[in-house]
Amino acid sequence: MYRKKVASLLVTTLIAFSSNALASEQQLQRSFTPEQEEKIGKIAGEYLLAHPEILVQVSQKLQAQQQAKAQLSFALKVMEQQRALLLDPETPVSGPDNAKVAIIEFFDYQCVHCSHLAPTMEAVKKESKDVRFIFKEWPIFADRWPASEKAAIRGLEIWKQKGADAYIRYHNGIFRTGHDEGKLTDADIQSVSAAAGFVSTVVDTDRSNALTRNDELAQSLGLTGTPGLIVMPVKNATPETITVFPGRASADQLKAAIARAQ
Repeated sequence: MYRKKVASLLVTTLIAFSSNALASEQQLQRSFTPEQEEKIGKIAGEYLLAHPEILVQVSQKLQAQQQAKAQLSFALKVMEQQRALLLDPETPVSGPDNAKVAIIEFFDYQCVHCSHLAPTMEAVKKESKDVRFIFKEWPIFADRWPASEKAAIRGLEIWKQKGADAYIRYHNGIFRTGHDEGKLTDADIQSVSAAAGFVSTVVDTDRSNALTRNDELAQSLGLTGTPGLIVMPVKNATPETITVFPGRASADQLKAAIARAQ
């Protein structure tokens, strides 16, 4: 019975440390003799060897708390940048003007993870008629693959020239080529552009400023790569109603985030 009580005390202490549940370290301190400490250590070691699932539980709880802390940090940064995220006139937007929820995606057409995410985004968009989708062109692979930036600039040109529907056809069309990680060609861009109804002009408008703003915005939010997804209310956002995915998300995760934002 004594061994069980000691082991139980150890488990409680481990969980308390991992969760920062106690106000101060002094509350966990106990005064033991060297002999008692040795005996407790032996009992604790034997108990943990016999019940390794305890360590798994502690690790899972600690991981959940770290994720919650990261989400809060992201959410606070999102709240500081709401106008840039939601109201940039150079950013392609699709969805109703009176939408209560927005999904903002930072992406690169040559990002393999963005490519795998694209069908999920397309499906969620079809099911979420009352959600605004905002597309932040962020060609982070442009130094390695020039088509990354070319495709991004063309997307912005189509948005300005032809509007949301044409942009969505282009956006999804580029990803449907399956040509990511350096495989996208100029011919791909031209073909998909034509299918979206784009008409080339003699003088192309400089879109580099928009891409620079997107890059600076992504970095200010703490995003380190693509894709980056933000689901938030269009108005009166709070940390509790903002969800940030610094990477891919499943359809179920996006739907849950939409519900949270509503």
